[in-house]
Amino acid sequence: MAVILTESAATEVRRIMDEQKLEDGSVLRMGVAGGGCSGIQYTLGFDQTYDGKVDADYEYHGVKVVTMKKFALHLDGTTIDFQDGPTGRGFAIDNPNQPSGGGCSGCGGH
Repeated sequence: MAVILTESAATEVRRIMDEQKLEDGSVLRMGVAGGGCSGIQYTLGFDQTYDGKVDADYEYHGVKVVTMKKFALHLDGTTIDFQDGPTGRGFAIDNPNQPSGGGCSGCGGH
């Protein structure tokens, strides 16, 4: 399986890429940072580099999404969407592998 980019997210990514006049071949790179009580933290940014030995790539609606292969287990089936509504505007990430309730249960903060 893969990281999935919805059509609305791809449209927004292309708009930002055009607005920032990014070079041809630019990709959307998704990263993962440590867990802790907040759970997995995600990063999204633009990149010019791709190394097939360490990176996995997916293409949806004309946008290439790249992430490191070592994150594949954590990101399998993750959907990146873009929402623009009364509660806010931005990218939303839905990861079915993310444990509910955050990343730990030992601090007593629940």
